[in-house]
Amino acid sequence: MKNKIYMVSLLIVMGVSSCQNDYLDEKLYSSYNPAELNDELGLNAALVGLQNQYSAWHTFISLPNATGQGWLACWQIGTDVAYNKAPADMDPWAVPFTNYANLTSTDPAVLYAWKWAYKIINNSNSIIAAVDNPKTILAQPTKDKIAAEAKFYRGLAYNTLVTLFGKVPLITVPVSGPKTDFVRAELTDLNKLIVDDLVFAKTNLPTVNNVSSNVKGKMYSRAHSAMASQVLAEAYLRMGKNDLAEAACDAIINSGDFSLINQRYGSKANQPGDAFADMFIYGNQRRSQGNKEAIWVLEIENPSSVVGGTGSNLPVGAVDEIGSPQHRRVWGSRYHQQKGMLLCDSLGGRGISRIALTDWVLNSLYAPGDMRNSKYNLRRDYYYNDPTFAKFGQKVDINDPSVNTERLIVPQTNKWNQFDPKDPFGSAMIKDIIIMRLGETYLLKAEAQFKQGKLPEAATTINILRSRANAAPVTAADITIDFILDERARELLAEENRRMTLMRTGQLVNRVSGRGQKITGISATNLLLPIPQTEIDLNKDAVLDQNSGY
Repeated sequence: MKNKIYMVSLLIVMGVSSCQNDYLDEKLYSSYNPAELNDELGLNAALVGLQNQYSAWHTFISLPNATGQGWLACWQIGTDVAYNKAPADMDPWAVPFTNYANLTSTDPAVLYAWKWAYKIINNSNSIIAAVDNPKTILAQPTKDKIAAEAKFYRGLAYNTLVTLFGKVPLITVPVSGPKTDFVRAELTDLNKLIVDDLVFAKTNLPTVNNVSSNVKGKMYSRAHSAMASQVLAEAYLRMGKNDLAEAACDAIINSGDFSLINQRYGSKANQPGDAFADMFIYGNQRRSQGNKEAIWVLEIENPSSVVGGTGSNLPVGAVDEIGSPQHRRVWGSRYHQQKGMLLCDSLGGRGISRIALTDWVLNSLYAPGDMRNSKYNLRRDYYYNDPTFAKFGQKVDINDPSVNTERLIVPQTNKWNQFDPKDPFGSAMIKDIIIMRLGETYLLKAEAQFKQGKLPEAATTINILRSRANAAPVTAADITIDFILDERARELLAEENRRMTLMRTGQLVNRVSGRGQKITGISATNLLLPIPQTEIDLNKDAVLDQNSGY
């Protein structure tokens, strides 16, 4: 058997080769090799690489012999909020998450999630080790800041792994050679590392208003203390440390650095709309653009105007994990394929409709008047927009047998709409990705209060969001875990990783019952994902146990 490095990926080594010609000799002052990663410039470049690797979760996956355009759908389909209306046209990566009987240890999405996390972990370990290297001559505050950013990503990656897989191998030093004896660590040890990393990050990272700057201004997408507090709150909730989770949320809420969007703002404030929808308009999403609710935003640059911007599609079979974000195509309908309909800006450009919202979302989730259900946030109606079509300007009748309501004319969230006139076909997505915002912080706090039995306080916290949404206030008697998960769906539809939320809370099976559609084969087994079989098979010098039921 050939020697391989399993589960982890090393930092890219960028060296400079030399020739015997003296005039070509170069002195190497800096390198990305972990053994030479000992100056501030190189370490910061490695941190940017960590952020780039993190972003792979949100992009089109192109791997040898397999493409995962449905990767993002895997984290929504098979839950209470989403399903696929046309199984024959379903992306293969998403199939096991509608019929859970097909979810096995050879699933490509499961393997990709595992490898994604361990690449971040190993790269983080390399940076942390380099900071501790005696060759790294930097002031201690600078070392702490660099280590804090690396530990933020390591803590985030491990928290993701534990939520999805339970016990996993614990690696705290760089792996630079073949290793085939991994074992699954105890949850107590994994949780300790997660907490230690995120507390260190929260303590030593700058606040959002003190992040580094470049020629374009503040680099708000770089890690800061509030990001660490938000992940820490999620981790504490998963661990049952609910008082600490509430405190982590309060650190963000009481910082004064963030505020809910309650008033119209931004590029279309003078056009019809509402304050909630304004957050998801292209040109409004960044903190520098007025979105003071945003905690963490992945800022996307249009590759047609910015060299090296995100968005290019690679040929099938190309090895690329930082490709084109697919949110618009996953969530958007294929309206343009319906006779009488043309691609247009107001409908968000080309979608593929890999996700359909469940009847529960469309018919039961929102009470009348809830802003989050407005036509600016959820599109339910379409109008023929082809001037040459006989019914031009008329509402598309979903009862008309000529109308395809499987994938073409379907309700959709407008959060990911964005037409790009430089790319009418929609190969790339140029809309920024809001990873964290204050709205979710309030929901995490309410969950922490509920789990402590503080029901009146939880109701007060949730009512802050419901007031913004023009929804009726609730009382302590209304607060249950189901209500909190309902409110998360109302507030965070198409933003949160719904599968991870339901796995973290242990509610996946319960929530699918009565709310999910066309979902079969689900059981308590699916509260964790299977350990990838390739990792088990190649780990020849130790036993890597499989999760029960797989």
